[in-house]
Amino acid sequence: MATQQPQADEPTIGKLVNDASRDISSLISKEIQLAKSELKVSVRFAGVGIALFAAAAFVAVLAIIMLSVAFAYLIHWNGDGLALHWAFLIVFGFYLLVAALLGLLGVRSVKKVGPPEKAIEQGKAIPSALKGKA
Repeated sequence: MATQQPQADEPTIGKLVNDASRDISSLISKEIQLAKSELKVSVRFAGVGIALFAAAAFVAVLAIIMLSVAFAYLIHWNGDGLALHWAFLIVFGFYLLVAALLGLLGVRSVKKVGPPEKAIEQGKAIPSALKGKA
């Protein structure tokens, strides 16, 4: 049986493997660079979005304070209603009640949080999958 020698213009298997590994390495490097550049843009937009949300929350808190003062003066009604200190105390009590209700709902919601059961189950299956067992 005769074996053919590679001709001068045909690459050898070693050269092909070397070229393929270099190309794969270059491709992975370029993909990482692309992902980094996309993440930089996304992080910048996320930062601006978070800053705008924080500014909106701050303005909303100022609005709630102004609304609270307006409610207290509405309850006082130019001296015809309750005394001003009682009006502010009523508004304070209302907000305290709302805070307690929100806290209760938050505690109930947090108690519903459990461990990631599916992820734990899949994590336990990895060693057997690596050993070739289904």
